[in-house]
Amino acid sequence: MELTHRPVISSTGLFTPEESISNAELVDSFNRYVEHFNADNATAIEAGEVEALQASSVEFIEKASGIKSRHVMAKGPVLDIETMAPRWPERTNDEISILAEIGVKAALDALQRAGRDPGDVDAVLCAASNMQRPYPAMAIEIQQALGIDGFGFDMNVACSSATFGVQTAADYIRAGNAKSVLVVSPEITSGHLNWRDRDSHFIFGDVATAVLVEDAAIAPAGHWDILGTKLKTVFSNNIRNNFGFLNRAHPETADGADKLFVQEGRKVFKEVVPMVAQMIVDEAERLSIDPHGLRRLWLHQANTGMNRLIAHRVLGHEASEDESPTVLDTYGNTSSAGSIIAFHLHSEDLQPGDTGIICSFGAGYSAGTVFVRKAG
Repeated sequence: MELTHRPVISSTGLFTPEESISNAELVDSFNRYVEHFNADNATAIEAGEVEALQASSVEFIEKASGIKSRHVMAKGPVLDIETMAPRWPERTNDEISILAEIGVKAALDALQRAGRDPGDVDAVLCAASNMQRPYPAMAIEIQQALGIDGFGFDMNVACSSATFGVQTAADYIRAGNAKSVLVVSPEITSGHLNWRDRDSHFIFGDVATAVLVEDAAIAPAGHWDILGTKLKTVFSNNIRNNFGFLNRAHPETADGADKLFVQEGRKVFKEVVPMVAQMIVDEAERLSIDPHGLRRLWLHQANTGMNRLIAHRVLGHEASEDESPTVLDTYGNTSSAGSIIAFHLHSEDLQPGDTGIICSFGAGYSAGTVFVRKAG
């Protein structure tokens, strides 16, 4: 008789940096930079050669995004108007990389919650939007630090990386190639953000998450059955970052402006919302799930307006905070980690049989859905 391997989510883990930046602190720093810039370029601005910068405000940020604060790995340098970028001492090749370090912390949290030892894990997937280096893979460094005898590799699908990683891990389980897989998403997004850009300087925060995907045969009680997954990509330039080893422009110089995060926010909103909402509804129908009956939606934490509209289209009514919880207000946009944070912090109260969806979407465009049901 052929064995059937059924993937489930056994646990999740979370690492949150100690330091946090409020909107008031961020606006104070940004506006001091604007004041200095406009003063230094007063003559050119008056001559029409340089465009004066506009000040930001707490009201503008909260209306545009719903974000009130964000955690970061290096608060001081981000708020210093001479730097306005994260900075920390460079580590030697014999020291653990900062991205791997926070990934390990999230992974250990997930393992502890599932009662697992690193020796029980077969593979590590590092799924995040920005890797610290091309190679050795961050996943392999995390694997080494945890003491896992198996394999690991990196994958980058921007804000959808974690859900793409979960489907990849689930496929390994289904095929019998692994029984336990860690999907780790360390996101130091403060490094790719242009803190001098009024339209985006408030968006991102730093964090790390982990998802332990395992064969149901070994999963702990209270796990989450994976009912189905769906991935989708559609090429778009509306969210882009051009930094890489083939270009040499420093991302903080004028000629390197597009080497940091850039987006056409209105176009993204208009194009992504209907795509994601329809993707969820179609996949629910394929799985014989009534989308209106979903107990909870753990959506990508990018913009409150996007989430409100997607949830409304899926549920058929305005979603309550209980139905579609928000972590965006205190974490900011943490790229691939956002939907996992929401799931991690807002899932323990659900009852056996309750069904929900973890959904992420972002640059690419990319979108991933993971339908789950609380096991008895």
